[in-house]
Amino acid sequence: MTAPLKLARAIHFDESDQRVFHVPARTGEWCISGGFEFSNWSEGDLSGKNRQAFSNGWFGLETGGRVTFVAVTQVEPGEMASLAQMLAEHFVTYYGAPSVEAALPTAQEELDQMADLCAEHGPNTLLTVLRELSDVGVRESFRMIEPNDAGLDQFAIHGSLDE
Repeated sequence: MTAPLKLARAIHFDESDQRVFHVPARTGEWCISGGFEFSNWSEGDLSGKNRQAFSNGWFGLETGGRVTFVAVTQVEPGEMASLAQMLAEHFVTYYGAPSVEAALPTAQEELDQMADLCAEHGPNTLLTVLRELSDVGVRESFRMIEPNDAGLDQFAIHGSLDE
């Protein structure tokens, strides 16, 4: 029997994402790491809300917004195809991909990476991302918080905005 396919949805515990990201992701929207947005960034790009998005923001597939926490949940295979199409359209609109067809394999790869990250975790496991610039580009690490381990003191921590 095949294991259910999993992705992660944006989750909010307070209103802080509304203040720390230029565009906050909508509660419940599907998310991926979205590190591709920062592939050409340097230290000079990392200030204020840009720094917050870079440091720990997941990418919402519907809004293109960012969120601090995502929760693992099951996704239907047919929904994955729609999400890949949506992300491919984003690549055309915002990153200059020549066509949706050309961008589709990259979009699917992004979704597959997120599905791989979520695969070993139970429903409602919380995920956070931490990014840093290195000599070879953007380095991402992930933290998993099992539902039974989650305490409220873990959810309202954000860096300064340097605004």
